[in-house]
Amino acid sequence: MDARNRQVSRPVRRVELDPGADWDADAWWARIPAVRTVLEAGLDLPAGVTFLVGENGSGKSTLIEGLAEAYGLNPEGGSRSAMHRTRPTESPLGAALRLVRTPGSRGDAYYLRAETTHGLYTYLEELPESRDTDLHDRSHGEGFLALLERKFTRPGFYLLDEPEAALSFTSTLSLMARLATLADAGAQIVVATHSPVLTALPAASVLELGDHGIRRTAWSDLAVVDHFRAFLDRPDRYLRQLLQ
Repeated sequence: MDARNRQVSRPVRRVELDPGADWDADAWWARIPAVRTVLEAGLDLPAGVTFLVGENGSGKSTLIEGLAEAYGLNPEGGSRSAMHRTRPTESPLGAALRLVRTPGSRGDAYYLRAETTHGLYTYLEELPESRDTDLHDRSHGEGFLALLERKFTRPGFYLLDEPEAALSFTSTLSLMARLATLADAGAQIVVATHSPVLTALPAASVLELGDHGIRRTAWSDLAVVDHFRAFLDRPDRYLRQLLQ
């Protein structure tokens, strides 16, 4: 599928502040630079795969949780119809956002959040006539990939929060292949990640979150890529400098 067709098929074109939203500009989540950028200037979402990359606390998970809630997905993972909840920890960001959608492209949608997959697995296995009763019997990574294969199947809007937490190196490559196939079919996917491997996916958009807010960058210019290169090149030297 060419870039022009991908552009037309993207379910969400932009995320921005809902003009009618009641929100606290001094709240902790609103003061995160990347989140504040979205609230003040909005954010255009590219077609295909978009990676949100940044240090802990940069707002990756907060932003992707907000996107999920604004789209009508369960903030603890799942589809629009998923009803499970444990202990709510997400910010009110989702209620303050408005999504600018492409007419007629609602399609499938699903959200996988690494830290709440256990609860999602339990919810899914207890559904009547569930086909997902085996997820707890698999390893964390195997269950994650099995769920991905079953739920991320057609063009639509998909969100992933730190999927690499469940995956080995080879499983991460399998995830990359799955994302590439979905993107080629016209799916729009947003992934919050720390992985320098996952973000190397060709043709993906990379958005770096930090004190600067949000900026589009190249994989080769990511700080995490520089750090991994230095570590793998000379781990003894890298750790010597760190431990001193």
